[in-house]
Amino acid sequence: MLPRVTAPADAVARIDGIFDHQDSHGGGGTITNGDTQWMTAGSGLLHIEAPPESLVMSGGLFHGLQLWVNLPAKDKMMAPKYQDIRGGSVALLTSPDGGSLVRVIAGDLDGHQGPGSTFTPITMIHATLAPGAELTLPWREDFNGLAYVLAGRGSAGTERRPVRTGQAAVFGAGGSLTVRADEKQDGNTPDLEVVLLGGRPIREPMVHYGPFVMNTRDELQQAFEDFQKGRLGTVPAVHGMTAEGPRA
Repeated sequence: MLPRVTAPADAVARIDGIFDHQDSHGGGGTITNGDTQWMTAGSGLLHIEAPPESLVMSGGLFHGLQLWVNLPAKDKMMAPKYQDIRGGSVALLTSPDGGSLVRVIAGDLDGHQGPGSTFTPITMIHATLAPGAELTLPWREDFNGLAYVLAGRGSAGTERRPVRTGQAAVFGAGGSLTVRADEKQDGNTPDLEVVLLGGRPIREPMVHYGPFVMNTRDELQQAFEDFQKGRLGTVPAVHGMTAEGPRA
């Protein structure tokens, strides 16, 4: 079992920068190091999200990850929802040897529940592995699984397939996921930073165009019509930004 640990919020994650979000359903806010914003588009809304102008003008760093999660047909037209998940609220775990720090953002891992509320059954984890550390996590056998490398070098699976920054590894069937950090890392990335993600396959027809993800072409055309006729609402103008209209 993975032991649970506590830490101050600024030690929870190494994803850096500041990000502002506004949407036409009233959701929004500012997230910073280690935070997560979780927006469920549902029946549709307009949203604007970007680093603040002050960060861009100063040449500051922004490092983050955007993930799109599909909804099953029965939930496609649910009311939009926004969650502001602070870094200090995630389930923070460590491997038995202390070589890995595991942040459970959404879903369940070894009895530890992440704060993210999802309508598609998924698990999302951000793990930091020290050089040479290996991490094996229990995983639901009805879930698929992948590893995406945010920073560093390592390997995935018991076969130790090499992966590095910006690459993803897809796991096969089984009840666990294994990742390992190389003994030597790049000077600017001392650890392996990896997102481990998986969920129960929906196995439904899917069509998409731009930010719209639906089950049929007729639904896709309806989504565009709703967007063009202003049925997705409005958001306040943000300098230099154009609102997008997702539906998923």
